[in-house]
Amino acid sequence: MNHVGRFAEPVPVPTHPGQKIRADLQPIADMVAPASRVLDVGCADGALLHYLWHAKRVDGRGLEISHEGVRIGISRGLSVTQGDADTDLADYPSDAFDYVVLSQTLQTVRAPHVVLENLVRIGRQAIVSFPNFGYWRVRLQLMFGGRMPVTRGLPLQWFDTPNIHLCTVSDFTALCRDLGIAIDRSLALRRSGRAIELPPGRLANLLAETGIFLLRKG
Repeated sequence: MNHVGRFAEPVPVPTHPGQKIRADLQPIADMVAPASRVLDVGCADGALLHYLWHAKRVDGRGLEISHEGVRIGISRGLSVTQGDADTDLADYPSDAFDYVVLSQTLQTVRAPHVVLENLVRIGRQAIVSFPNFGYWRVRLQLMFGGRMPVTRGLPLQWFDTPNIHLCTVSDFTALCRDLGIAIDRSLALRRSGRAIELPPGRLANLLAETGIFLLRKG
């Protein structure tokens, strides 16, 4: 894969006034500065990139493992490449983007620590979100049901999920500390869909259904 070279102009697509995106993507979009260069790793159907192009005129690129996701992204006029975060991020040059986004994908990769190191190498900042396995509803389901939880953030049964490295907010912050990755901002996405600044200590694990972090190389 050759990811080096001049950034091409984004492909214009029709504007949709009042366009909205999923609740977990909106806080990520809010962190991105207008007219910046963005790589969305695991971009799925390109919803975030599509929104960012309309709302902030970003120069966006997507990396997606599924054929269907790539097809939909391209049909939206987006620049999406098929690839695997575990293997293909090493091909990207350092500081190639202003932001690298990894949304709801960290728990599906084989080597999360390697992926995180690549994110902060490729982008001046990285934005990472993941379902928090320490969320209080998850704990209650395990405690009283005795089975792997099924929630809005973890909607699939244990035998039918792509998740292989579930973690808590505390696990993630400890890993960033060990890797020398600085956390500039941390948000908790509540069940209501509202994002709040992550509270300190154990409350972060209890209250965040989804954790959203703005990172940079330490």
